[in-house]
Amino acid sequence: MIKRYKQNEINKLAKILKNDGVISVPTDTVYGICARINSVKAHDKLISIKHRPITKLLPIMCTDEEQIKNIALVDKKAEKLIHAFMPGPITLILKKKPEVPAYVNNGKDTIAVRMATSKALEKLIRKVESPIFMSSANQSGEPTCTNLEEIEKSCPNLDGMMEGKVLFGKASTIVDCTLEQIKIIRPGPITIKQIEEVINS
Repeated sequence: MIKRYKQNEINKLAKILKNDGVISVPTDTVYGICARINSVKAHDKLISIKHRPITKLLPIMCTDEEQIKNIALVDKKAEKLIHAFMPGPITLILKKKPEVPAYVNNGKDTIAVRMATSKALEKLIRKVESPIFMSSANQSGEPTCTNLEEIEKSCPNLDGMMEGKVLFGKASTIVDCTLEQIKIIRPGPITIKQIEEVINS
């Protein structure tokens, strides 16, 4: 049985993450599993729990725009999208800052970022003092889990679970901001029309 924590037990959950643990948390879109990005050990544990191919990049969740700018290069287009839609069901693909270690995104020059979508997640990331990898709670290639019981079955090696509800039940919109023309990589709750309106404003 994986230990469950209330949303106000942030200190206990942060301690697990600081000790290179991997936990599940509710986000606005789907249940996620997370680990801190400033630890190779935590990264490798998350990959093994999900059986995720090493070639697939792990999205990263930050507390705020400042933390996003610490790991990624944010141009005018990306800044408009951050101000319009974050925190919210959107993931931006940006150019990675050179000082971010290669294991974080498998040596690629891009990085996928989201902003914390609840007070509990924001507090958790601040306590851990590092952005966190945030991947959907499931085995790679399988449907996303919709409750804690399913997560426990799918990912039995987690170090803890944060209780709570998810809103959309649909994964975030992924937007590639590294090209001349922005491109939707995965449709989601925020539409291309909404995105184009913001960029062209």
